[in-house]
Amino acid sequence: MERQRLLINGIVQGVGFRPFTFRLAGELQLTGFIRNRSDGVVIEIQGDEGRIEEFRSRLKADLPPLARITEVDARRIPVQPEADFRIASSTDRDRSTTLIPPDVAVCAECLRELFDEDDRRYRYPFINCTNCGPRFTIMKGIPYDRPNTSMHSFPLCTDCREEFENPQDRRFHAQPNACPSCGPKVRLVGRDGHQIHSSDWVSYICRKLTEGWIFAIKGIGGFHLVVDPTNDDAVGRLRQRKGREEKPFALMARDLETIRRYCHVSSAEEEALKSWQRPIVLLEAREFRGLSRQIAPGNRYLGFMLPYSPLHSLLLAGDLETLVMTSGNLSDEPIAVDNDEAVDRLSSLADCFLLHDRDILQRCDDSVLFLNGDEPGLIRRSRGYVPMPVEVDLQADLPILACGGQLKNTIALCRKREIFLSQHIGDLDHPSAYRFFRQCIGLFSRILEIEPRAVAYDLHPGYLSTQWALEQESLPRLGVQHHHAHLASVMAENGVTERCLGIILDGTGYGTDQTIWGGELLAGDLLDFERLGWIRPFPLLGGEKAVRQPWRIAVALLHAAYGENFSDLDPRLVNHLNPSMFSNLTRMIDRRIHSPMTSSCGRLFDGVAALLDIRREVTFEAQAAVELEMKAASRAGDSYREVVESVRGLGPLDIVPLIRAIVEDRLHSVPVELISTRFHYTLAEMLVKQAVPAGEKAGIHRIGLSGGVFQNRLLARCIRQGLEANGFEVLIHRRVPCNDGGLALGQIAVADARLAARSSLSASAEVHKI
Repeated sequence: MERQRLLINGIVQGVGFRPFTFRLAGELQLTGFIRNRSDGVVIEIQGDEGRIEEFRSRLKADLPPLARITEVDARRIPVQPEADFRIASSTDRDRSTTLIPPDVAVCAECLRELFDEDDRRYRYPFINCTNCGPRFTIMKGIPYDRPNTSMHSFPLCTDCREEFENPQDRRFHAQPNACPSCGPKVRLVGRDGHQIHSSDWVSYICRKLTEGWIFAIKGIGGFHLVVDPTNDDAVGRLRQRKGREEKPFALMARDLETIRRYCHVSSAEEEALKSWQRPIVLLEAREFRGLSRQIAPGNRYLGFMLPYSPLHSLLLAGDLETLVMTSGNLSDEPIAVDNDEAVDRLSSLADCFLLHDRDILQRCDDSVLFLNGDEPGLIRRSRGYVPMPVEVDLQADLPILACGGQLKNTIALCRKREIFLSQHIGDLDHPSAYRFFRQCIGLFSRILEIEPRAVAYDLHPGYLSTQWALEQESLPRLGVQHHHAHLASVMAENGVTERCLGIILDGTGYGTDQTIWGGELLAGDLLDFERLGWIRPFPLLGGEKAVRQPWRIAVALLHAAYGENFSDLDPRLVNHLNPSMFSNLTRMIDRRIHSPMTSSCGRLFDGVAALLDIRREVTFEAQAAVELEMKAASRAGDSYREVVESVRGLGPLDIVPLIRAIVEDRLHSVPVELISTRFHYTLAEMLVKQAVPAGEKAGIHRIGLSGGVFQNRLLARCIRQGLEANGFEVLIHRRVPCNDGGLALGQIAVADARLAARSSLSASAEVHKI
């Protein structure tokens, strides 16, 4: 007979771990207790030594599907007189180390009950159990118990209380547990805020959607704006009201079979769609089959997701099998979460609102990913993933706050080996997004109980995240160059600390020479880096105007290739590029007026898209680059061999031969689709050709790929295949976005390495004094 105390950390609260442990102890005839604490779950287990060993083995091997154990601290303690195993009340500790569970899609058992006419939760839109339902979005603190959630205002009825307290029940300690008698309720209101009375809210919404209405529907992490995707007029009105002229809308479909009618779905894509995270998955369209073409103009991919809440399943159980489900906001604002806020902010967008009285405490957009082969690529890491940490071998053991970038902002906090990235915050240019950024810092510090001891930030002086960091004068502040953070992010995610090469391709990053970088070949570790190669810089004519008007970049590229005589080129090449502006733009280049230089790969894509008359002006970020990719063939293609052969060594990568080759193809009426394909393959081969001597010179055969341009599937695949063919081990992102949404991870990795190095130097200096 012996007794052990186990302190267990990981995802072990709100995921059925306690009832699982209770049943396992009973099966093995062991006594003791299990209790939730802020620093994990504590188990005291007593009985035969062999049975305790079996208990500990099965505790890890037979975990509930959503549970995850990351650490077990075990020690022997004195045997106690007791007769059974019990689930004890939760307690608080001084410091939180347990992991907070993310939101989980509704499970199959709950769905069966949802549509069972004999079940007491028939058609109840908030049905959940220990294996599914909201977690992070209804939490205000830990431990994850009902008083620390927005369900605290809904006292359990007798039936729900009995389920909640019965260890043999599927809803034992399911914190959001509720039913129609005691739980949250929905209500319909008009855009004036007055309630609309209907005996069947589902039928009312579906009928009005088919009539072309736009609904604002409160979900798990915020509001969605919802329309019938087969109603072209309704989709057009949503675009006009939301101020989202052409950016694709997300779709939700009743089931996988429905999605297959519209899109090709691989086995890996199917797995992602059906996962409990339920992200939006970008899928290659088969045909629109009655869907409005305005859903994704100029794009051959559709973003589909499956229902992840019981409310969604009810809406899609009738005549409507697909819905447009886009974020409930005006363009660039954070998603609305509060009822009054939504009616106030969205009344100009929606014709009607479906509200409910379960408060959303943590704003959380839908996550977005794509599959490149079988490899997942996260574009937006949010609902379903947050606040799950990324585990990294940190050295300094010091809590660090990383402030991220300006666009696609996320913040991050670290604790020992765990880095917690926030949900998607957005573009900080918008005042409400900047407020959300500051709220997230306070929120994550509070619910994770992490007090930052240092702050990491981007070097760009114009970033609001940087300006906020520099105001924190009481903390050490560590600036991290943008592309070094990208390299460190992909290294840290893959557990690499040794010196590594990196191809970093994005739109904008503040360089150490105070120019705009974005097409870089780096070599470095987590402490420092050097720049070995870069796309030869070209001017952004008009600064930020050039980002919105890629025709300006096309003019700059033609000027680089042909000098001032570019205006004499065949009119077919230049007439769509505002010839009346050529003389002014040439003067801007010659005099370097409002024409910052950039090596940006993203801007190069924009300029080529404009040169090919695919997109002269953009309405959302990367629109021109995406449409250029959409024109390219997805299968194997050829490249401009002479251009590839012109690459010589390290330093600036000359793009003039590439621009000239594109112009020649245009003059010979080569189809745009073929030119785009050749551009992709040529650029990929040029980057690989420069990486090979860099690796040989540095003796490095490992290379990381990061930056938002790697969301381009064709370019990413070509570069990766070329590098692997040359013997490189290629590191890619799988758990955080390659875009700026993963920047904070790299900032923490770099800041941690520098703090550890400082500590080591200080210790060495003290030893030397002695």
